[in-house]
Amino acid sequence: MESKSIVVHPILIRNNVKILGEGSQVIVFAHGFGCAQTTWKYITDAFLEDYKVILFDYVGSGQSDISQYDYHKYATLDGYACDVIDIIEALNLKDIIFVGHSVSSMIGMIAALQKPDVFKKLVFIGPSPKYLNDNDYIGGFEAGDIENIFNLISEDYLGWAKSISPKVMACPDQPELTNFLLECFEETSPDIALAFAMATFKSDCREKLKDLSVPSLTLSTKNDPMVPLNVGEYIKEYTPDNFLVVMNATGHYPHICAPEETIREIKNFISYTSSLE
Repeated sequence: MESKSIVVHPILIRNNVKILGEGSQVIVFAHGFGCAQTTWKYITDAFLEDYKVILFDYVGSGQSDISQYDYHKYATLDGYACDVIDIIEALNLKDIIFVGHSVSSMIGMIAALQKPDVFKKLVFIGPSPKYLNDNDYIGGFEAGDIENIFNLISEDYLGWAKSISPKVMACPDQPELTNFLLECFEETSPDIALAFAMATFKSDCREKLKDLSVPSLTLSTKNDPMVPLNVGEYIKEYTPDNFLVVMNATGHYPHICAPEETIREIKNFISYTSSLE
C-alpha cells in the first residue's frame, strides 16, 4: 500500500503555528514585540480543555521562517495583521476569540476590521493605539524618548534588552521571569527588533477604534511602564463595546507575572459577553 504524505500548509510552517486543546471554540494568542508564542506558556493550559488554542510566531520572531521576512511588509502593523489573516484563512477559522499582548492588541484590531465576520471577541493586554504623546493625548512617550529607544536598539540591542527587561516585567520578587523575558528578546535579530519597534512606536490606531464592531476587553495593569493607565481609559471611551479592567498586577506582562489573574479576567469576559448574545 502506498503511503500518503501529509501536506502542511506553508503558512503554518512560516508562522510556526501550533494547534492545541480539545474544545471547538477557537482562541488565538498573539505575542508582542521581541517575544514569541512561548510567552503564553503560563496561561495556555487553563484553556486546553474547553478551547482549540492557536499559537504562532510572527515572521521574524521565535521559530518562524525568517527567510520569509520582508522589511517593507513589516514596516507597519498592517504587515503583521496580514500574518494573522493568513493563519485564519489557512486554517479556515471562524468565531475567533483573539488575545493580543501589547502591540498585538492593535494588530488584532486591524485584522478584525478587515474580517469582522470571523472575529467573535478581542482581548487586549496592555494595549496602546499610540505610544507618542500628541497634544491632549498622553501616550507615555515624547518623540525624543522613542528616538532614544531606536538608537539604543540599533547600537546595542542586547544591552538595551538587559536594561529594559526588569523594568517592563516589574516583578522583582521573581527574577526568573525577567530572565525568561530577556531570553525571548535575545532570540530576536537586532535588525528585525529595530524594525518591529519602529512599526510599533510609529503607529497611530486611534481613528480605527471607533470602527471596531467586535466586543473587546482591555486589560490594563497598575504601573505599566509602557502604557499609562489613561490609555486604557481612552480605548474604552472611543471603542464601541469595550470593557476595561484594571488588574492588580503590575508591569507590562501580566500573562507572565500574574497568570492566574489574567486567566480569570479573560474567562470572565468571555462568559459575560457570551451571556449577552
